[in-house]
Amino acid sequence: MPMKKILIFSLNYYPRFIGGAEVAIKEITDRIAPEEIEFHMITLRFDSNLPKIEKIGNVLVHRIGFAKPDATIAELKKFPLHLNKYFYQFFAANYAAKLHRQHHYDATWAMMAHSCAIPAGIFKKRYPNVKYLLTLQEGDPPEYIERMMKPVWWLFKEGFTRADALQPISNFLLAWGKRMGFVGTADVIPNAVDTKKFGATFPFDAIAAMKEKLGKKEGDTFLVTTSRLVHKNAVDDVIRTLPLLSENVSFLIYGIGPDEAKLRALANELGVESRARFMGQIAHAEMPLMLASCDIFIRASRSEGMGNSFLEAMAAGLPVIATQEGGIADFLFDAECNPAQQPTGWAVDADAPDQIAHKVEKIRASPEATRTTVANARAMVFSKYDWDTIAADMKNLFYEVLSPAS
Repeated sequence: MPMKKILIFSLNYYPRFIGGAEVAIKEITDRIAPEEIEFHMITLRFDSNLPKIEKIGNVLVHRIGFAKPDATIAELKKFPLHLNKYFYQFFAANYAAKLHRQHHYDATWAMMAHSCAIPAGIFKKRYPNVKYLLTLQEGDPPEYIERMMKPVWWLFKEGFTRADALQPISNFLLAWGKRMGFVGTADVIPNAVDTKKFGATFPFDAIAAMKEKLGKKEGDTFLVTTSRLVHKNAVDDVIRTLPLLSENVSFLIYGIGPDEAKLRALANELGVESRARFMGQIAHAEMPLMLASCDIFIRASRSEGMGNSFLEAMAAGLPVIATQEGGIADFLFDAECNPAQQPTGWAVDADAPDQIAHKVEKIRASPEATRTTVANARAMVFSKYDWDTIAADMKNLFYEVLSPAS
């Protein structure tokens, strides 16, 4: 098959404000030879220091929208940058038409329904012979997304119904896609982990140096999360857990977001400000050593499309405490809740700090059972959630979508 061209719709991309969806695009496209598929992308600029057109890996990135120098994440929610999501839904379709006249795309790929399905659906209506793949990566509850999209509901629905193929990252999102009217063939292909990076074994001296940097003393237990500081990620529930645990248990919070001030205030109110430690952003390359120096990963999500952070922690050999909301249920199995499955983690209900405390104590008190569960989780991630495997599955899906018989 001659080289094909795919245009990606994505609200954001490297090098700034990246999350799981952006990591997925890069991990997948980096593993596909440009001689086979050439990827272009329309994304938002935000930061005026970024070039309007730039090649990143195997993606030619076209940036549009309102921008200002060195924009911060807080400014994304303020005028004029907060208008970008609305602007993108309509202007991206027109910009795509302009690029299509020049590059003649074989397919489009919308990364997430929220905001990207509308321009992809509009483009599909205008160019029905260009194939359209919709990926569902959403972490917010579908009901919340649907409420937000009510003003443009018919266009949002068409973003689902016009798709030639659907790629949800979890069974939870597959069910949502079908509820929204998609009737074709759908393949659940999850996100994945760089198992070589997160599963690496570090020298004793490197771990000792990281523990010293983190201020970890003998006998301390470090709970850790890597999360956007938003309501759905339930960082507040873990902070509420700290008063129920001994003084030598601290919670390291890696990530930034709009709820940071509120979460700091909660820690002060509960008297655990020295144990709820806001660590800011961490570079992806630094995460594996940091995780290897901590003890238990926790994110008691109120909703989750899937959640790469859990898999990264599992690959790094950490016990994982989580809810089984949304896509987490595809890979986190609890010995008590899922007796038919080999356990891979410890499940709690949403909004249940007392259950989190109980699971922390259970992990600390049961080293042999903990080692078994951690080993199960690590083996599962290496066998089913490695980026090499997932990228190969995505490449096959691209060719299925591009096939004349599809």
